[in-house]
Amino acid sequence: MAKKRTKSKSKPTAANKKKVSLKPSKQNKIIFGSLLIVLSIALFFSFMSYYFTWQADQSLLSEFANRNAEAKNLLNKFGASVSHFFMYRGFGLASFAFPVLLAVTGLYLFLGLSGKGLIGKWIWGLVGVIWISVALGFFAIDQPLLGGLIGYEMNDFLQDYTGKIGVFLILVFVLMVILVRLFNFTPEGVANFFRKQRQQITSDFQKTASVSDETDESEETSLDLSPEDNEPTKVDTYTHKKDIPPLKSEAGLDVNLPEEEEEVDISLEVEKVEQEKEESDIKSEKLVKDFGEFDPKLELGNYKFPPLDLLDAHGASGGITINQEELEENKNRIVSTLKNYKIGIAQIKATIGPTVTLYEIVPEAGIRISKIKNLEDDIALSLAALGIRIIAPIPGKGTIGIEVPNKNATTVSMRSVIASNKFQKAEMELPIAFGKTISNETFVVDLAKMPHMLMAGATGQGKSVGLNAVITSLLYKKHPAEVKFVLVDPKKVELTLYNKIERHFLAKLPDSEDAIITDNTKVINTLNSLCIEMDNRYELLKTAMVRNIKEYNAKFKARKLNPNDGHKFLPYIVLVIDEFADLIMTAGKEVETPIARLAQLARAIGIHLIIATQRPSVNVITGIIKANFPARIAFRVTSKIDSRTILDAQGADQLIGRGDMLYTQGNDVTRLQCAFVDTPEVAKITDYVGSQRAYLDAHLLPEYVGEESGTSLDNDIADRDAMFREAAEVIVTAQQGSASLIQRKLKLGYNRAGRIIDQLEAAGIVGPFEGSKARQVLVPDIYSLEQLLENETK
Repeated sequence: MAKKRTKSKSKPTAANKKKVSLKPSKQNKIIFGSLLIVLSIALFFSFMSYYFTWQADQSLLSEFANRNAEAKNLLNKFGASVSHFFMYRGFGLASFAFPVLLAVTGLYLFLGLSGKGLIGKWIWGLVGVIWISVALGFFAIDQPLLGGLIGYEMNDFLQDYTGKIGVFLILVFVLMVILVRLFNFTPEGVANFFRKQRQQITSDFQKTASVSDETDESEETSLDLSPEDNEPTKVDTYTHKKDIPPLKSEAGLDVNLPEEEEEVDISLEVEKVEQEKEESDIKSEKLVKDFGEFDPKLELGNYKFPPLDLLDAHGASGGITINQEELEENKNRIVSTLKNYKIGIAQIKATIGPTVTLYEIVPEAGIRISKIKNLEDDIALSLAALGIRIIAPIPGKGTIGIEVPNKNATTVSMRSVIASNKFQKAEMELPIAFGKTISNETFVVDLAKMPHMLMAGATGQGKSVGLNAVITSLLYKKHPAEVKFVLVDPKKVELTLYNKIERHFLAKLPDSEDAIITDNTKVINTLNSLCIEMDNRYELLKTAMVRNIKEYNAKFKARKLNPNDGHKFLPYIVLVIDEFADLIMTAGKEVETPIARLAQLARAIGIHLIIATQRPSVNVITGIIKANFPARIAFRVTSKIDSRTILDAQGADQLIGRGDMLYTQGNDVTRLQCAFVDTPEVAKITDYVGSQRAYLDAHLLPEYVGEESGTSLDNDIADRDAMFREAAEVIVTAQQGSASLIQRKLKLGYNRAGRIIDQLEAAGIVGPFEGSKARQVLVPDIYSLEQLLENETK
């Protein structure tokens, strides 16, 4: 006889003996699982009771609120109402699947099992419920309680289109899908099943017919092995020889094997050695497991993004209209004009855009490109059109481009670019939909990669609409927790509509009443406050050992950074200045210096600048600013010099206005038609956002204390302006005591120059104010000034 196998009992380990402490998330799962189990039991008894009490309880369905009314259902009025809903108005007998599904879900949660296959059980459970309901409605059409109202109506609906035979075939097909997917139904499996049943019956019959020949019959009994059982399992094993216990045939008879040793496959289990984790990673993984990742949107979890209905189509739903006669006429005029100058064309092709049509020409061999470029004005004259622009050659192509404005321009609505696939599916940090290109493609760029943008153009050519398009794009794509705006509006009328979203999207100084900045003094303080914010953020990045805001926020969401150490989620900050020339005129270097600092350093920590001006002269757009603003937008300007100031290239002077613009990010220049968003549309968007639940206040920037102004009664050396000495030397050298002289020589703003004059008066360098006259200079020369200042320090 073969030896009996002994089962080794596993000893309890220390880990098993240790008392398990339930985590908050596990406790919630147990509570919710218990609730689902109790609910499933209640539904089961309600459904069972319904088939015996539904007639008696029919009249009480409308009296659910009446406490004196009592139903016959085991769960009273609750059971009667719920059963009526599921059994009569729902799926009939198939509704018994719902208590089962609820009970299974509850057990998964209660026992802490992995819910990997739970969704599949619900999906196939609902498919089965619908199939049973329709099938009962088909075969028991006179019994509405069997299939329920849904089964009856679905069966009636299908019969109207496919007839009874069609419904029957649909039911058979769905049943086949269920059997194949859930029970692995195959023809071979059915054949094997019947073959086994036949062999089982045969062996039982032989066993009862002849007890004496039982052993012989059992040896003759064939053991059916499916082809899958005959295939060897390919695993890495060690072999070991040992005695094999007796096997039993499918007829229940012992089959004695020869008493020789056989080779037995013993599988080898390989234990994976995991890399040791750092303590901080273990803690963060535990926090994520217990509470999930940090969600910055949770405070405004019910925030809804603006719908597309708030934007108007502006008659652009029909798309671009192709005027074949206009295309043919322009082509002939271009060809004839070039022919007059003995320039032959081998090929010409037109690409129609919303505002401009691009004619790509391939000149004959031997034609110099500069010769065609010099004919810009002649081609414009022959076509009788403004805004002709020649691109010679088109980058990346062996062609020369001639851009000709369309006679009937198409308005590009903001709605069309926001609704485009390219914008909706843009995986960018700060996506901006500017408008459409000449080939009528939506143009979307990432502000985070620009990282700053300079926008210029003459009055009325579309700058304010361009700024609204930028802000609208971000409002449609980003949550209030993800981005904040600092809006500077010296004109005081362009950006006032965004006051309504102050507590959602705007940032301001702690002591400021209005979030939209219109006073130049507050602009200086705000810019310096942003510099402080920049420095603070760099300190946080340094502590977190990351290089940019994206990595920092990802680490903070994964709970790897402790808020007790000062860490917090950092939103992007977008600074928008509508009229930069006015700030430069009134504040000078006090504005230019912090803007240059921000432009040079703020990219990595998520502060981005958008500056717009209508006067693109070199004293406004200085070399320091241009060097740090690689992304530039030029609307129509009045001269080639202004175009070169903005783009470092010509072309902006040949635009046609009304949103026609050129965009460059340091390489190629792209012509776009800016999307049009009207003031009423912006008002509707801000009303929609502003009507929702908001934060308690706008996002507060760090407090910045400006330099105190000196007076004639205050001569504290420590409080003097940093440029006091330079200003004193300028005044003494020129022997003219005026604030305007300090402004011009030191490039300071008026307010600061006035404060320095007051400090000079307190120091005895200039005399008191004398109306329209310049102040008297009390120090005759530089040597005397040096003596005076040295005596003050002693």
